[in-house]
Amino acid sequence: MKISVFKFTRLAALAVGASLPLALIQNLSATENVPHASFAEWADLPAPGQLIAGFLYDESESYHIWANGGQRYNVDNLNNGEHYGIDVNQGYLTFQYGIAEKWAADLNVGATTVGWRTFSNGGTPGTIRKTTGLTDIAFGVRYQIFNENDTNLPPWTPTLTFRAGAVLPGSYTQNLPFAPGIRSAAIEPEFLAKKHFGWPGFGAYGDALYRWNRTTGNDQAIFSFGFFQQIKGWELDAGYRRLQTVNGTDLLYDPGTQTLSTSDGSNAFSGLREINDSVEVGFSYTTSKRHIKYSFYTRTVFDGNNSDQKFWIGGGIAMPFQLFKRD
Repeated sequence: MKISVFKFTRLAALAVGASLPLALIQNLSATENVPHASFAEWADLPAPGQLIAGFLYDESESYHIWANGGQRYNVDNLNNGEHYGIDVNQGYLTFQYGIAEKWAADLNVGATTVGWRTFSNGGTPGTIRKTTGLTDIAFGVRYQIFNENDTNLPPWTPTLTFRAGAVLPGSYTQNLPFAPGIRSAAIEPEFLAKKHFGWPGFGAYGDALYRWNRTTGNDQAIFSFGFFQQIKGWELDAGYRRLQTVNGTDLLYDPGTQTLSTSDGSNAFSGLREINDSVEVGFSYTTSKRHIKYSFYTRTVFDGNNSDQKFWIGGGIAMPFQLFKRD
Protein backbone atom coordinates (compact mmCIF):
# COMPACT_ATOMS: atom_id res chain seq x y z
CA MET A 1 0.00 0.00 0.00
CA LYS A 2 1.41 3.37 -1.01
CA ILE A 3 1.15 6.41 1.24
CA SER A 4 2.06 10.03 0.53
CA VAL A 5 4.92 11.63 2.43
CA PHE A 6 2.59 14.36 3.72
CA LYS A 7 0.02 11.88 5.04
CA PHE A 8 2.76 9.73 6.60
CA THR A 9 4.28 12.75 8.35
CA ARG A 10 0.93 13.82 9.79
CA LEU A 11 -0.11 10.34 10.93
CA ALA A 12 3.31 9.51 12.38
CA ALA A 13 3.45 12.72 14.39
CA LEU A 14 -0.03 12.07 15.81
CA ALA A 15 0.82 8.49 16.69
CA VAL A 16 4.05 9.41 18.42
CA GLY A 17 2.39 12.25 20.32
CA ALA A 18 -0.39 9.98 21.55
CA SER A 19 2.12 7.48 22.87
CA LEU A 20 3.91 9.91 25.17
CA PRO A 21 3.10 10.15 28.87
CA LEU A 22 2.30 13.77 29.62
CA ALA A 23 2.50 13.60 33.40
CA LEU A 24 4.47 16.46 34.90
CA ILE A 25 7.96 15.78 36.24
CA GLN A 26 9.75 17.86 38.85
CA ASN A 27 12.41 20.37 37.83
CA LEU A 28 15.98 19.24 37.43
CA SER A 29 19.44 20.53 36.57
CA ALA A 30 20.54 19.11 33.27
CA THR A 31 22.04 19.34 29.77
CA GLU A 32 20.87 17.77 26.49
CA ASN A 33 21.91 14.11 26.28
CA VAL A 34 19.37 12.03 24.34
CA PRO A 35 20.89 8.90 22.66
CA HIS A 36 21.17 9.57 18.93
CA ALA A 37 23.09 8.14 15.98
CA SER A 38 25.81 10.43 14.65
CA PHE A 39 26.76 11.45 11.08
CA ALA A 40 23.17 11.00 9.76
CA GLU A 41 23.54 7.24 10.09
CA TRP A 42 19.75 6.87 10.33
CA ALA A 43 19.35 8.07 6.75
CA ASP A 44 20.16 4.48 5.74
CA LEU A 45 17.68 1.71 6.60
CA PRO A 46 18.16 -1.95 7.51
CA ALA A 47 17.01 -4.47 4.93
CA PRO A 48 13.38 -5.63 5.34
CA GLY A 49 13.21 -8.22 8.12
CA GLN A 50 16.71 -7.32 9.37
CA LEU A 51 17.52 -6.40 12.97
CA ILE A 52 20.70 -4.43 13.71
CA ALA A 53 21.63 -4.65 17.39
CA GLY A 54 24.47 -2.66 18.86
CA PHE A 55 26.10 -1.35 22.00
CA LEU A 56 27.81 2.01 22.44
CA TYR A 57 29.85 3.36 25.32
CA ASP A 58 30.98 6.95 25.65
CA GLU A 59 32.22 9.32 28.31
CA SER A 60 32.81 13.03 28.61
CA GLU A 61 34.68 15.45 30.81
CA SER A 62 34.41 19.22 31.06
CA TYR A 63 36.45 21.71 33.07
CA HIS A 64 34.75 24.90 31.87
CA ILE A 65 31.20 26.22 31.72
CA TRP A 66 29.49 29.17 30.02
CA ALA A 67 27.19 31.22 32.26
CA ASN A 68 26.23 34.83 33.09
CA GLY A 69 25.47 35.71 29.48
CA GLY A 70 28.11 33.57 27.79
CA GLN A 71 31.15 34.14 30.01
CA ARG A 72 33.51 31.16 30.29
CA TYR A 73 34.52 29.89 33.75
CA ASN A 74 37.05 27.32 34.89
CA VAL A 75 35.34 24.74 37.13
CA ASP A 76 38.32 22.41 37.59
CA ASN A 77 38.56 20.99 41.12
CA LEU A 78 42.06 19.99 42.22
CA ASN A 79 42.02 17.28 44.90
CA ASN A 80 45.16 15.43 46.06
CA GLY A 81 46.92 16.31 42.83
CA GLU A 82 44.04 15.04 40.65
CA HIS A 83 41.86 17.23 38.42
CA TYR A 84 38.09 16.72 38.62
CA GLY A 85 35.53 18.32 36.34
CA ILE A 86 32.01 17.34 35.26
CA ASP A 87 32.31 13.68 34.24
CA VAL A 88 29.71 11.59 32.38
CA ASN A 89 29.95 7.83 31.72
CA GLN A 90 27.24 5.94 29.89
CA GLY A 91 26.44 2.96 27.72
CA TYR A 92 23.35 2.10 25.75
CA LEU A 93 21.85 -0.55 23.52
CA THR A 94 20.70 0.36 20.02
CA PHE A 95 18.18 -1.52 17.89
CA GLN A 96 17.07 -0.92 14.30
CA TYR A 97 14.56 -3.06 12.44
CA GLY A 98 13.67 -3.00 8.75
CA ILE A 99 9.87 -3.06 8.56
CA ALA A 100 9.63 -2.80 4.77
CA GLU A 101 11.66 -1.49 1.86
CA LYS A 102 11.21 2.18 2.87
CA TRP A 103 10.30 1.77 6.55
CA ALA A 104 12.35 1.13 9.69
CA ALA A 105 12.07 1.53 13.46
CA ASP A 106 14.72 2.23 16.09
CA LEU A 107 15.06 2.06 19.89
CA ASN A 108 17.90 3.34 22.09
CA VAL A 109 18.08 2.72 25.85
CA GLY A 110 20.88 2.49 28.40
CA ALA A 111 22.35 3.71 31.69
CA THR A 112 24.23 6.89 32.56
CA THR A 113 26.07 8.47 35.46
CA VAL A 114 27.53 11.93 36.15
CA GLY A 115 29.70 13.24 38.97
CA TRP A 116 31.47 16.46 39.98
CA ARG A 117 33.12 18.13 43.00
CA THR A 118 33.18 21.80 42.02
CA PHE A 119 29.90 23.42 42.97
CA SER A 120 28.41 24.24 46.37
CA ASN A 121 24.86 23.30 45.30
CA GLY A 122 23.73 20.60 47.72
CA GLY A 123 27.03 20.58 49.66
CA THR A 124 30.44 22.20 49.82
CA PRO A 125 33.01 22.42 47.00
CA GLY A 126 35.16 19.27 46.99
CA THR A 127 32.27 17.03 48.01
CA ILE A 128 31.48 14.35 45.45
CA ARG A 129 27.99 14.71 44.00
CA LYS A 130 26.70 12.17 41.47
CA THR A 131 23.66 10.43 40.03
CA THR A 132 23.13 7.17 38.13
CA GLY A 133 20.09 5.86 36.28
CA LEU A 134 18.51 5.03 32.95
CA THR A 135 19.23 7.38 30.08
CA ASP A 136 16.38 9.20 28.40
CA ILE A 137 14.87 6.61 26.05
CA ALA A 138 14.74 7.49 22.35
CA PHE A 139 12.68 5.65 19.75
CA GLY A 140 11.25 6.39 16.34
CA VAL A 141 9.91 5.29 12.97
CA ARG A 142 11.74 6.22 9.75
CA TYR A 143 10.51 6.57 6.18
CA GLN A 144 13.06 6.80 3.37
CA ILE A 145 11.74 9.36 0.88
CA PHE A 146 14.59 8.99 -1.64
CA ASN A 147 17.48 6.58 -2.08
CA GLU A 148 20.42 7.87 -4.14
CA ASN A 149 20.98 4.36 -5.55
CA ASP A 150 17.54 4.31 -7.17
CA THR A 151 18.23 4.39 -10.92
CA ASN A 152 14.77 5.82 -11.59
CA LEU A 153 15.73 9.09 -9.87
CA PRO A 154 17.91 11.93 -11.23
CA PRO A 155 21.62 11.39 -10.47
CA TRP A 156 21.74 14.42 -8.15
CA THR A 157 19.10 12.96 -5.79
CA PRO A 158 20.38 12.32 -2.24
CA THR A 159 19.29 9.66 0.21
CA LEU A 160 16.64 11.50 2.24
CA THR A 161 14.85 10.03 5.26
CA PHE A 162 12.19 11.38 7.61
CA ARG A 163 12.12 10.19 11.22
CA ALA A 164 9.17 10.61 13.57
CA GLY A 165 10.90 10.27 16.94
CA ALA A 166 9.99 10.45 20.60
CA VAL A 167 11.80 10.63 23.94
CA LEU A 168 10.75 9.20 27.30
CA PRO A 169 12.37 10.44 30.55
CA GLY A 170 15.16 8.44 32.20
CA SER A 171 15.53 7.67 35.91
CA TYR A 172 18.62 9.62 37.05
CA THR A 173 18.36 12.09 39.94
CA GLN A 174 16.48 15.15 38.81
CA ASN A 175 17.89 17.79 41.18
CA LEU A 176 21.63 17.51 40.46
CA PRO A 177 23.26 20.32 38.44
CA PHE A 178 24.50 19.13 35.03
CA ALA A 179 22.49 15.91 35.21
CA PRO A 180 22.98 13.79 32.04
CA GLY A 181 19.79 14.84 30.26
CA ILE A 182 16.76 17.01 30.90
CA ARG A 183 14.27 14.19 31.64
CA SER A 184 11.53 15.53 29.42
CA ALA A 185 8.98 13.66 27.35
CA ALA A 186 9.46 14.90 23.80
CA ILE A 187 8.39 14.63 20.17
CA GLU A 188 11.11 15.12 17.54
CA PRO A 189 10.49 15.22 13.77
CA GLU A 190 13.76 14.90 11.88
CA PHE A 191 15.17 14.89 8.36
CA LEU A 192 18.43 13.09 7.50
CA ALA A 193 20.32 13.19 4.20
CA LYS A 194 23.44 11.63 2.67
CA LYS A 195 24.91 12.04 -0.80
CA HIS A 196 27.99 10.66 -2.57
CA PHE A 197 29.74 13.00 -5.01
CA GLY A 198 33.19 13.86 -6.26
CA TRP A 199 35.66 10.99 -6.14
CA PRO A 200 34.67 7.39 -5.18
CA GLY A 201 33.53 6.96 -1.57
CA PHE A 202 33.36 10.68 -0.82
CA GLY A 203 30.15 12.46 0.20
CA ALA A 204 28.31 14.73 2.59
CA TYR A 205 25.69 14.25 5.30
CA GLY A 206 23.13 16.47 7.02
CA ASP A 207 20.80 16.00 9.98
CA ALA A 208 18.15 18.41 11.31
CA LEU A 209 15.66 17.80 14.12
CA TYR A 210 13.31 19.85 16.24
CA ARG A 211 12.57 18.52 19.74
CA TRP A 212 9.33 19.60 21.41
CA ASN A 213 10.13 19.10 25.10
CA ARG A 214 6.62 18.54 26.43
CA THR A 215 7.63 18.46 30.12
CA THR A 216 10.13 21.29 30.41
CA GLY A 217 8.95 23.54 27.58
CA ASN A 218 12.42 24.61 26.39
CA ASP A 219 12.29 23.25 22.84
CA GLN A 220 15.55 22.38 21.09
CA ALA A 221 16.77 22.42 17.50
CA ILE A 222 19.82 20.32 16.61
CA PHE A 223 21.62 20.60 13.27
CA SER A 224 24.70 18.76 12.04
CA PHE A 225 26.46 18.48 8.69
CA GLY A 226 29.80 17.26 7.42
CA PHE A 227 31.65 14.94 5.08
CA PHE A 228 32.55 11.27 4.89
CA GLN A 229 35.07 9.15 3.03
CA GLN A 230 34.54 5.43 2.48
CA ILE A 231 37.39 3.10 1.50
CA LYS A 232 36.33 -0.55 1.28
CA GLY A 233 35.10 -1.40 4.80
CA TRP A 234 36.42 1.81 6.36
CA GLU A 235 34.61 5.10 6.79
CA LEU A 236 35.90 8.44 8.14
CA ASP A 237 33.41 11.15 9.17
CA ALA A 238 33.91 14.75 10.27
CA GLY A 239 31.46 17.59 10.78
CA TYR A 240 29.89 20.38 12.80
CA ARG A 241 26.99 20.18 15.29
CA ARG A 242 24.80 23.00 16.66
CA LEU A 243 22.45 22.75 19.65
CA GLN A 244 20.06 25.70 19.88
CA THR A 245 17.46 25.82 22.64
CA VAL A 246 14.83 28.26 21.43
CA ASN A 247 13.57 29.49 24.82
CA GLY A 248 14.27 29.17 28.53
CA THR A 249 16.19 30.75 31.40
CA ASP A 250 19.88 31.68 31.73
CA LEU A 251 22.49 30.01 33.91
CA LEU A 252 24.06 32.17 36.63
CA TYR A 253 27.32 31.28 38.37
CA ASP A 254 28.98 32.92 41.37
CA PRO A 255 32.67 31.96 41.23
CA GLY A 256 33.20 33.30 44.76
CA THR A 257 30.74 30.89 46.37
CA GLN A 258 30.81 28.39 43.45
CA THR A 259 27.02 28.44 43.37
CA LEU A 260 24.78 27.87 40.34
CA SER A 261 21.36 29.48 39.93
CA THR A 262 18.94 30.53 37.18
CA SER A 263 17.95 33.98 35.95
CA ASP A 264 14.30 33.56 37.00
CA GLY A 265 15.24 32.56 40.56
CA SER A 266 13.50 29.18 40.34
CA ASN A 267 16.69 27.09 40.09
CA ALA A 268 14.75 24.93 37.63
CA PHE A 269 17.81 24.09 35.53
CA SER A 270 15.85 21.83 33.20
CA GLY A 271 14.41 24.99 31.68
CA LEU A 272 17.78 26.45 30.67
CA ARG A 273 18.29 27.90 27.20
CA GLU A 274 21.30 25.73 26.44
CA ILE A 275 23.33 26.60 23.34
CA ASN A 276 26.57 25.06 22.11
CA ASP A 277 28.67 24.46 19.00
CA SER A 278 30.88 21.43 18.54
CA VAL A 279 32.98 19.52 16.04
CA GLU A 280 32.62 15.75 15.72
CA VAL A 281 34.90 13.15 14.17
CA GLY A 282 34.57 9.39 13.86
CA PHE A 283 35.71 6.35 11.97
CA SER A 284 34.28 2.87 11.57
CA TYR A 285 35.15 -0.49 10.06
CA THR A 286 32.60 -3.01 8.76
CA THR A 287 33.71 -6.61 8.26
CA SER A 288 33.18 -8.14 4.83
CA LYS A 289 31.53 -11.41 5.94
CA ARG A 290 29.26 -10.78 8.94
CA HIS A 291 29.01 -7.02 8.34
CA ILE A 292 29.87 -6.32 11.96
CA LYS A 293 30.52 -2.61 12.41
CA TYR A 294 33.12 -1.30 14.86
CA SER A 295 33.04 2.45 15.43
CA PHE A 296 34.89 5.23 17.26
CA TYR A 297 33.48 8.67 17.98
CA THR A 298 34.67 11.95 19.52
CA ARG A 299 33.05 15.37 19.86
CA THR A 300 34.37 18.63 21.34
CA VAL A 301 32.20 21.59 22.37
CA PHE A 302 34.11 24.79 21.53
CA ASP A 303 31.56 27.53 22.25
CA GLY A 304 28.23 27.99 23.97
CA ASN A 305 26.04 29.54 26.63
CA ASN A 306 24.21 28.02 29.62
CA SER A 307 26.25 24.90 28.96
CA ASP A 308 29.49 23.11 29.82
CA GLN A 309 32.47 22.51 27.54
CA LYS A 310 32.27 18.75 27.09
CA PHE A 311 34.84 16.56 25.36
CA TRP A 312 33.21 13.26 24.35
CA ILE A 313 34.96 10.04 23.36
CA GLY A 314 33.49 6.59 22.81
CA GLY A 315 33.14 3.49 20.70
CA GLY A 316 30.63 0.87 19.72
CA ILE A 317 29.79 -2.33 17.90
CA ALA A 318 26.74 -3.25 15.80
CA MET A 319 25.75 -6.57 14.24
CA PRO A 320 22.95 -7.38 11.75
CA PHE A 321 20.60 -10.36 12.11
CA GLN A 322 18.21 -11.44 9.35
CA LEU A 323 15.10 -12.39 11.29
CA PHE A 324 12.70 -12.72 8.37
CA LYS A 325 13.10 -13.01 4.64
CA ARG A 326 10.86 -10.46 2.93
CA ASP A 327 10.30 -9.83 -0.76
